[in-house]
Amino acid sequence: MKKIIAPGICLRAFEAQDAEQFTATVLESVPTVGRWMSWCHAGFTIEGTHEWFDTCNRGRAEGTAYEFGIFAEDGKELLGACGLNLISKMHNYCNLGYWIRQSRQGQGIATRVARILAEAGFKELGFNRIEIVVAEGNELSMQVARKLGALHECTARNRLMVDGLPVAASIYSLIPQQWPALPYQIIVEN
Repeated sequence: MKKIIAPGICLRAFEAQDAEQFTATVLESVPTVGRWMSWCHAGFTIEGTHEWFDTCNRGRAEGTAYEFGIFAEDGKELLGACGLNLISKMHNYCNLGYWIRQSRQGQGIATRVARILAEAGFKELGFNRIEIVVAEGNELSMQVARKLGALHECTARNRLMVDGLPVAASIYSLIPQQWPALPYQIIVEN
């Protein structure tokens, strides 16, 4: 999957021309996103962006991750990023992750995007399970998981690393048997 289009949103693979906008978006978001994701820091550079884009391209080619930029419907304004990653082919599940640029947080974008990605994960990729793993204390991301109807299964000790330290994380799950179909159609381009 390289692109998913839904009303008002375009999830697409990053392209070289997105590098400056991505770097600026990361730097804008250090106060909020950086609190939970160690890669989001004031020293983030365009070189880091290019490395990330290369990682995304490799993951997509290998089928181990599907990372997307979250763009406005026209595919130009970058709102954040999301992905289906940490894919276990043996057990047919993955992780669903998301972050929204600071200036666009609180507008329901993360919930909408997570719903679209879960739909694609179940319908296009055929996953049996999708996990959302959230560092303890990250209430906004936990709210997104709950709004999706994800089941909170446990709090796992030392599950994530934040600022070089192990932290507990809530593990939420979605399964296709309990997944309500979207009320609109998504268009997936491979």
